[in-house]
Formats: sequence, structure tokens, C-alpha cells
Amino acid sequence: MQRIGVFVCWCGSNIAATVDVKAVAEALSHEPGVVFSTDYQYMCSQTGQELIQSKIQEYALTGVVVCSCSPRMHETTFRKTCEKVGLNPYMVEIANIREQCSWIHKDRAEATAKAIILGRAAVAKVQRNAPLTAGTSPVTKRALVIGGGIAGIQTALDIADAGFEVDIVEKEPTIGGKMTQIDKTFPTLDCAACILTPKMVDCAQNEKIHIYSYSEVESVKGFVGNFEVTIRKKARYVKEDVCTGCGLCTEKCPQRKVPNAFNLELDNRRAIYIPFAQAVPKVATIDANYCTMLKTGKCGVCSKVCTAGAIDYTQKDEHITQQYGAIVAATGFKPISLEKFDEFAYSQSPDVVSSLEFERLMNAAGPTGGTLLRPSDGTHPKTIVFVQCVGSRCDGGAKGKPYCSKICCMYTAKHAMLCREKYPDTDVYVFYIDVRTPGKNFDEFYRRAVEEYGVHYIKGMVGKVVPENGKLKVQASDLLDNRQLHIDADMVVLAAAIEPDPSARSLATMLTASMDTNDFFTEAHPKLRPVESPTAGVFLSGTCQGPKDIPETVAQAGAAASKVIGLLCKDQLTCNPCVAKPDELMCNGCSSCEKVCPYGAITYIDKEFRGPNRTTLLRRVAQVNPAVCQGCGACTVACPSGAMDLQGFSNKQILAEVDAICR
Repeated sequence: MQRIGVFVCWCGSNIAATVDVKAVAEALSHEPGVVFSTDYQYMCSQTGQELIQSKIQEYALTGVVVCSCSPRMHETTFRKTCEKVGLNPYMVEIANIREQCSWIHKDRAEATAKAIILGRAAVAKVQRNAPLTAGTSPVTKRALVIGGGIAGIQTALDIADAGFEVDIVEKEPTIGGKMTQIDKTFPTLDCAACILTPKMVDCAQNEKIHIYSYSEVESVKGFVGNFEVTIRKKARYVKEDVCTGCGLCTEKCPQRKVPNAFNLELDNRRAIYIPFAQAVPKVATIDANYCTMLKTGKCGVCSKVCTAGAIDYTQKDEHITQQYGAIVAATGFKPISLEKFDEFAYSQSPDVVSSLEFERLMNAAGPTGGTLLRPSDGTHPKTIVFVQCVGSRCDGGAKGKPYCSKICCMYTAKHAMLCREKYPDTDVYVFYIDVRTPGKNFDEFYRRAVEEYGVHYIKGMVGKVVPENGKLKVQASDLLDNRQLHIDADMVVLAAAIEPDPSARSLATMLTASMDTNDFFTEAHPKLRPVESPTAGVFLSGTCQGPKDIPETVAQAGAAASKVIGLLCKDQLTCNPCVAKPDELMCNGCSSCEKVCPYGAITYIDKEFRGPNRTTLLRRVAQVNPAVCQGCGACTVACPSGAMDLQGFSNKQILAEVDAICR
């Protein structure tokens, strides 16, 4: 029988305010195998850890149970504490009596009774625990960044600066992301292109960085330190290593009526195009959906005028397989579709635009050359209404999102200020629910819009927008003055909520990474591990993890890069010993476990077994690669013969916990 020590933590008042910790320690002291039981105010403190170490030595403990907060937070801490005095770290169990007891129960007696039950279950498991030894695996010293926006660019640059190879995979023909479509940045009103373009160029010129533009990740295999990724490099029908980016082909192409996605279809482009002047790589791309040559075999103008001979109509998609030690998701965001918001007449009038469309209309490189003109008739708008929180903070989620998109208040203030600065004769109204400006110099920026630029901020929501006789009839409420407003506007700008890029969901499946209900990637811990995913070796950068502005995105990109560098610096990684282990005598070779394993850790071999009468039988049995297995347990559930078990969480251990709970 094990010699078990029980240590109950007060966690200040987090646990002790609801749970009678002394009663828990006393009750667990009578459990089979428990030779010592006590409580302490802060078990995770240095004094608390020293207490555990001293009692392990004094009582010759072979197992430890700590009743405290989530193992997600402190399991590693207590295992390292015990390991320092010679106890196998996998003989330590955490009973979560904070999140599962004190934080969810108000009744002290009920919470205490439950804490005792959880502690009893942990003791029962330790009784059947066995020492485990962690193995090691090598680290591929190369990183992959998925997404080439400002988050992906900054992450890649920081990793490369540390001396490691890094690849960027970007689905668009150029890196840069949404920031390339922005004119100015808040709160300084700096030129976005002036900030971003040098970083894009740095990426292209850095010897450690390889850019896979117009490419997508097709599959991900492996585990932390040893990922195998297949990248599909889409055919752009232009040889990247030959094209000079002169743009002659884009001028001569006869197919001129292709909606320009970069300008949000506010104007048209050619079938062969370079998205914008500062594109990296500056290589033309042929849109196969509109190219006459690719569709009918008749045209070929771009090939004829290309002096470099870069056009290749026979080009096919290329699949590239690379090995990586770490992967960073930087898939970014997109504004939500406004088609459902009929009350704002977005689908009824071209003069009702999204904030990003308004950004392009104000941009010097946009469809109107930086002159603000109404899309309907090309005239200058005299009255502009901005509507906040369109799709953000929506209950129910049928039309919008339940969360705050975080950036809308600030970029609306920016748009209003730029309008008033460039066109002082323009009346600007902003309808808002709350003005949220949490950031350095953010509130000062908003107040400048009101006090210096004379922007009319009205607390209330727009109920309806009706196009009528070339005007937009805006019906709204002023909640501070308790009155209804009717404004004849020339333009209405909707601050659309942002949501994760649609590619994030499929990518999360490939990476076996977690996502929340809004399809944002979930971090391992919101406070302690904000840039790590629960999947080891997968890190998060930028708005793939949640709404944020550019400074916060860049900061998170640097944080993600530092985590990647810390991983790639190691020659070997310690593997989790809690991996699947098959009982070969029970295995019937059905392949059920192999089919469900998301890591490809299970293979089958033909093995000889001794049969009756000194005969030899050849049977097909499962084998588990412990370096690849991540201990998810899917195989143990799928195995019809019960041959597959999980070390550290065996069926006997789990059943012992259940018996202790039901006692």
C-alpha cells in the first residue's frame, strides 16, 4: 500500500471562505494509505512547497494529494516540488476544490462534503498510480507561421531575428493582411502603409524567412517539435522567380470587369493583377475565374506583352511538405456580413457602407484616389452618419456576435476626425451605445474628435435607414435628451463587428487546437498562457485569438515569437509519459484505434505468439509510438476488446476514483 500525504490549501479565502479546509484534511486523514494530512493557507507558496517536501522526507511518502485549485494552473508546480526530493512526479494528484467546489457552491456544508469526495477520489487514484518516466524527442528547428498579416509578419521577423528558419503561409497573393487596406492608424493617425511596408520588405529580404504566398495549409501531422505540414501552393499562372512586377500585363489585359476584392468590390480590376503597389511578393496573379485564356483558350495578351516570359498557363497547384518544430496561427479576422441588417439598408443603397469600405474610399490608393465621394453618384457627402456596434454585442447571435469587437469605437472616431479635417463643411454624427476607449491615449483621442473636431456624438441607436430621393432617411433615438431624431444623411457608415477568418475552423481541426463558440482560437490559460494553445507546440498570434487593435496584436506577436524561440532553442523535448499502451494478448488487430488516433501514433505489426502444443501463432497487434502519442485517450474508447489503456489514467485508476466517489 502507498504511503500518501494529503495537503489541503486555503488559497487565501478563495477556498477557505466556502470550504471547511480543516474538516477536509481531517476526513481524508482516515482514508486507506494516508499517513499524513494537513492544511495550509497558500500551498503554492515557497513555504507551502517546503512543507510538502519536508513531509515527504519525514513520512517517507510514496504518493501526494494536493487539494487546491485547478491542475491546469499548478499541477506542474507541485510535481516539480515533489520531484526535487526524489518522489516520482506522476505520483502526485491534484483535487480541484476551488473551481469545482468553492467557486460554484454557496452552501459551506455542501461545498465541504464535495471537497472531501474529490479528495477521496484523488487518494484512491494515487493508490493505483505507478511511477512513470518521461521520454525525449528531438526538435526540428524551423517554425511555421500561418497567416501573413501584421501579426504573422511580426512573429516571423522576431523568430528569424533569433536565428531560426521560419516560413509564412498566406492564402492571398501578397502578405500584409487587413492592415494594407487601412489609411491611417489610431491614436496617432500615422500612415498605415508607412508602418507596414518596411516590415513586409524586411520579411521578403530576410534570409531566414520564406514566404509561401497564395498558398494554404492542407494537412498537419505529428506533434510538438516534430510537425509535418503539407502546403498547397496554388497556381498563379505566373512564374514567381521570373516576374519582375513591372505591371505591363495588368495594363494590357482586355478583361477589365473583374470585381476588385482588395477595394471590397468598390471598383474593378483586370483578370491578371497585382493587389496593390507595395505588394510582397510583387508578382502578378491570374484569376482563373475570369481569365479568357484559361477559360476558352483564346487571348494570351499578357503572355505576349510580358518581356520576362513569366506567364505560364499550364501551371498546376504544387504540394510542398515541410518539417516544423512549432506552428503559429495568425489567421486574422474579417468583418461580418451586413446583408442581414436590412434595417440599415446596406443591401438597398450603395451609399450605406461598412467601415472598411469607408476606409478604402478615404485612402489615397483607393478607388476614388482619396477623395471622399458617394458611391451612388460620385458627389461629396455633406452629412455622414456613423452607426456603432453593428453586429457587436448582439444577444441571441442570429444576426451578430455577443462580444464587443473592441476596435470599432476608435476607428469610428478616427474616420470622423479625418472627415472633419479634410472636409470641414461636413456634418458628422456618431450614434453609440457606449464609447469604449481602453488603451494608451485612446480616450484623449475620442475627446479630440468631440472637442476639437466638432463631431456630434449621440448616445442611442439608429432604428432604421430608408433610401429616399437620393437621401438616406435616418431614424434614431437620443437617449440622453429622450427624443427621436430624423436626419437626412448623404452617407451612412456601419461599424461592422469582426469575426475570425473562415479558414480558422478547418485549420483548428488540423492542429487539434481548441476554439470557443465564436470560432476564436482558445488559449491554454487566459492569464498565465495567453499566447499558447492547449495543443503543445501550437501558438496564437493576433486576432485569431480574439478582437484586438494593432499595438496589442504586435505585442502578442512578439510574445508568441518568444515562446516559439524558447521551444526551438531546445535540442530535445521531454515527452508526456501518460500515453496509450496496448495489451498485445487482448488486441485483435481490428484497426479501430488506428482510425481514431488524431496524431498517427498507432501502427500495426505482425508478431509471433506461443500457441497451444508448442505451436507459434502470427497475430496482428497494435503498437503505439510514445513520442507521437499525446495521451488524448480516443483509442481507449474506440477499442472494442479493451486492449488499449492509458498510462496514468488506466481503467483501474478511473474505476477506483468512481468507487471512492460512490462510497
